[in-house]
Amino acid sequence: MKYQFAIIGGGIVGSSIAYHLALAGHGKATLVIEPDPTYEWAATPRSSGGVRQLFSVPENVKMSQYGLYFYQNFAKIMAVGGDAPSVNFRPDGYMFLASTAKDMKIIEANAASQKANGANVILLDRDALHRRFPSIRHEDIEGGVLSPDDGTIDPYAALIGFRRKATSLGVTYLKDRVTGFAREGAAIRSLALESGGSAEGEIVFNCANVWGPGLCEQLGIKLPIEPVKRDNYFFEIGTTLEHLPRTKDSTEVSFRPEGRGYAVGLTNRNEAPGFRWDVDYKWFENEVWPRLAHRVPAFEALKMRRGWCGLYDLNRFDTNPVLGLLPRGPTNFHVALGFSGHGIQAAPAIGRAMSELVLSGRFETLDLSRFGARRLVENTPVREVGYTS
Repeated sequence: MKYQFAIIGGGIVGSSIAYHLALAGHGKATLVIEPDPTYEWAATPRSSGGVRQLFSVPENVKMSQYGLYFYQNFAKIMAVGGDAPSVNFRPDGYMFLASTAKDMKIIEANAASQKANGANVILLDRDALHRRFPSIRHEDIEGGVLSPDDGTIDPYAALIGFRRKATSLGVTYLKDRVTGFAREGAAIRSLALESGGSAEGEIVFNCANVWGPGLCEQLGIKLPIEPVKRDNYFFEIGTTLEHLPRTKDSTEVSFRPEGRGYAVGLTNRNEAPGFRWDVDYKWFENEVWPRLAHRVPAFEALKMRRGWCGLYDLNRFDTNPVLGLLPRGPTNFHVALGFSGHGIQAAPAIGRAMSELVLSGRFETLDLSRFGARRLVENTPVREVGYTS
């Protein structure tokens, strides 16, 4: 099998790249290799599906803005024939809370940058926060920032929508797993497949999420990206609260309305990296629940309904993505890895950017060159200031 473009990993980032290549007229020249079309263990369906503009790095703000536009108009953009898929975008808003004056200064500085980049954000002092959200304990809060236009999507619907649209534009999806590479000079000649066959791509993309760094290691390249488990839980309470946005405070616990209850997540950054899928309910009881009950007293009497976990492809270097060619790597091997939990909101912009990079040789619509892999060897991290996950 010979293609112009071979994409390893058919999750939302790989499928977005495939879609954007197809949109530019290269659908039949694009192959996506994905071992599990059900996506049972993929990161995308197990995520919380948040899209927010509350970043300090301007490129992240801009990527999320494009993501918001894309998901708000998903049904129209991704329509295939008479079928217009919905991602059920819910503009619940996002809110970050500051427990100290130092944290509030960071939020204020970030808000100024976000506004300068076109984001609609509202700064709230302690009293304004209490008036607007009386269920939230506010005595130990300096204030916060609210981005009312942000929200949540159905991540599985978004992934399948990208895949169906890409397929309708001529992209081939192959159920198989890449197990190795054959090189010819400085380039990759072919991809070895688990089925025993092989595939060739003039340009190869590694979008395999938490499995991507292992493929890079086969090429002699070590990336500071690890699989880190994130536990998520859904609970209900017996009282009705005012509508709360997706909220995070300085303890990094985040909660949001979901159906008749609330979803909550908290990453245990002290947990050893690895591929684990067991939900840790003791972590909820010992660490998550006390933080929830402190911030929203009504959550003290919650009833747990279910839990699930997914994996962040956590970039330990600076928690931002690694894009493009790798220093000392093959000359036709591009990566899009290390999204650290932000892949869904960035996926539309990443697909557009990576297709531009290989078709024209540069980022055109949004310059993402700061996220190039060279920063890893030059030790020039691009770090978010404030909350990151």
